[in-house]
Amino acid sequence: MKITIAKTAGFCMGVRRAVEIALDRANASNEPICTFGPLIHNPQVLDLLKDKGIPVLHEIPEKGTGTVLVRAHGVPPEAFERLKNAGFTVVDATCPRVIKVQRIIRKYAKKGYASIIIGDDDHPEVVGLNGYAEGNGHVVNSFEALKALPPFDKAIIVAQTTQNTRFYEEIRQWAQATYPHYEFFNTICDSTEKRQNEILALAGSSDAVVIVGGKNSGNTQRLAELAEQAGKPAFHIETEAELDMVKLAHARSIAISAGASTPNWIINRVQKYLESELVSLKHPYRRNLHALQQFLLRTNLYLALGAGSLSYACSKLQGIEHGFYSAIVAMMYVLAMHILNHLTAIHSAVYNDPERAEFYKRNKRQMAVLALTVGAVGLFLVLRSGVFPFILLLTMSLMGLSYNLYLFPQGICDKKYHKISDIPGSKTVLIALAWGVVTALLPALSSHESFSLATVPAFLLSTGMVFARTVFYDVLDMQGDRIVGQRTLPLLMGDKKTIRLLRKILLGLLVILPVSSALGLVSSLGYSLSLFPVMMLGLLYMYEKTIDCFGIRLEFLIETLLILTGFIALIWGLF
Repeated sequence: MKITIAKTAGFCMGVRRAVEIALDRANASNEPICTFGPLIHNPQVLDLLKDKGIPVLHEIPEKGTGTVLVRAHGVPPEAFERLKNAGFTVVDATCPRVIKVQRIIRKYAKKGYASIIIGDDDHPEVVGLNGYAEGNGHVVNSFEALKALPPFDKAIIVAQTTQNTRFYEEIRQWAQATYPHYEFFNTICDSTEKRQNEILALAGSSDAVVIVGGKNSGNTQRLAELAEQAGKPAFHIETEAELDMVKLAHARSIAISAGASTPNWIINRVQKYLESELVSLKHPYRRNLHALQQFLLRTNLYLALGAGSLSYACSKLQGIEHGFYSAIVAMMYVLAMHILNHLTAIHSAVYNDPERAEFYKRNKRQMAVLALTVGAVGLFLVLRSGVFPFILLLTMSLMGLSYNLYLFPQGICDKKYHKISDIPGSKTVLIALAWGVVTALLPALSSHESFSLATVPAFLLSTGMVFARTVFYDVLDMQGDRIVGQRTLPLLMGDKKTIRLLRKILLGLLVILPVSSALGLVSSLGYSLSLFPVMMLGLLYMYEKTIDCFGIRLEFLIETLLILTGFIALIWGLF
C-alpha cells in the first residue's frame, strides 16, 4: 500500500497569507475583528476562525467598530469605501495574485476596454474583479457564453486565478484566431497550474485519488474533475469522516491532493486515517503492530526509550563505564516531562495531532499518575548519585512542570509573558537544553562529580540532535502552532530559514564528532555516532523534496534514530 501526498496540496500563498493575517491579528489584540464574507472557502477553517473570535460579516452595516479583514478573494472597490465609511479599520487580505488581475482590469477599463472575465459568475473573486471593470465587464464560464458576446472594438480577456488551465488555453487559441485585436492575459495563478498538472500526473500512477477541500471551493472542485477525467476513482471530501473505505479497500496506491484553501492539519488527518484504516483492512495481521506503534508514540514511551538510548551513547562517548543507571533516569525524566506537557497543552495538539489529543483527554488521570510516578522514581534514583545531581534534576523538573502554567495571573499584571511558553522559541531551546543536561551532563556528574572535556562533544551531540528533531516537528506543525498562538522558531524565522539553520547545526555535528574522536577528547564511538547527523540530514532532504514519508511512519523513524544511538553504543562497547 502506498499513499502519496501531492507536493502542491494545501494552502497556496494567498490563502496562507490571509489566514496568517487573521490569526496574527486575533492573537495580538483583543479588539473586535471580523472578515467581510468568508475569508477562504473551507468550512473547517471558518469554524476555527469563529472559535478564535473572528466571525463573518455578511452585510456592511451603517456603523461599525474594530477591524474588518477583506477576504482572500477580494471585493469590489465600492465595498472598500463602504467599510471605511462605516467606521471599520480595513485590512486587505486579498491574494496578491488577485490584486494583480484587479489592477489589469482597472487599467484597461479606464481606457474604455471591455473586460471579459473567464470564471464562475457567482464566485466572490469574479464578483470582485467585475467591480473594477467600471460597468463594462462580462463574465463567461463556457465557450457558448463567450461566443454569444458581441464583438468589441477594444477588449481584454482575463481569468479567475483558479480557472482550469486547459480550458483557458483553448480560449486563448480561439480568441487569437477570431479576435486577434483582443488583449489576452494569463492570470491563472501558477500555483493553480502546478496543482492541476500534478494531480493529472498522480492520477495516472495511482489506483485512486482523494481530493480534500471545501465543497464550495472552485479550485478544489476542478482538481476533482481533473482526477475523474483521468479515468481514476476520485473522492472529493472535506474531512476524513467522509472517506468510503469500502471503495478504497482494493486500491494499492492512493494519491492525496487538496485545494488551495485546505489546511495542512486536515490533509495530515486524512493521510493518517487512510494509513490506519487501510492497514486494518488489507493486512489484519499488521493491525496489532500498527496499534502498538501508535500506543508507544502517543504515550511517549518510545521517545523515553530514545532518551535512555541517547544517554547511554553519551555516557560511552565520555568513557563512563556504567551508563545504564543514567539511561534509566533519563528515560523517566523525559517520559514524565513530555506526558505532563502534553496534558497541559492539549489545545494545540487538537490541530497538529488530534489522535494524541483525544488519547490524552480519554486517559488524563492515568497518564498524570504515570508521569508523577516515574518522575518521582527518577528523582529518588538520582539522589543516590549525589546531592548536586538531585538538585539539578529537581530544578529541571520544576521548570518543565511550570512551562505551560501561568506564572503571572492574567489581568493582574501587565507583563507580556505570563508563561514560559509565551517566550518566542522557548519550547525548542529548553527541550534541547533539558535533554542535553539529563543525557550528557547528568551521567558525568553521577559518575565522577565533575565534567571533563569529553562532556562538551557529548552535550553538543544530544542538544543538537534533539534541537533538530524538535524543530523539524515544529516545521510540520506550523499551521497548528499559529492557530493556538505558539511562537515557535519556524514561525519566527520561516520554514526555509529554519531548515537552513538545522542543516548547519547537523553539519557542525558531523564535523565535531569525528574530530573529537581523532583528537582523543572522546572515545572512538564518535566516528560511529557521526552517522546520525547524516541520517537527520537525509530526513530534511526528504521533507524538502516531499518524498512520501509522512504520518506515523515519519514520527516512528525520527524517534528510532535516537534509539539507534544506544544500540550502536552497545555494539561498540561489546566489540
